Amino acid sequence: MGRSGYKVGPLFADSAELAELLFRALKAEIKPTDLIYLNVPEVNGCAVALAEKYNMNTVFKTARMYTGQFPDLPLDRTFGVTTFELG
Repeated sequence: MGRSGYKVGPLFADSAELAELLFRALKAEIKPTDLIYLNVPEVNGCAVALAEKYNMNTVFKTARMYTGQFPDLPLDRTFGVTTFELG
């Protein structure tokens, strides 16, 4: 997976509708047969629904772990996290 297809991330938006518009705009730039990956945070149900709407499959899962207090993140506006393959 790490060397094929296109990875979207991060994907931040103020609403599910805007996130979908951004995702569709990015998806429109590639061939329909190309692979596209979106690392969706499971805690955002709208992000999960976006992936399901486009028939995306789970390839792998990760767990985020923190020492101390959980950071105050805008998870309702986070539709795709930065992928490990980019860094």
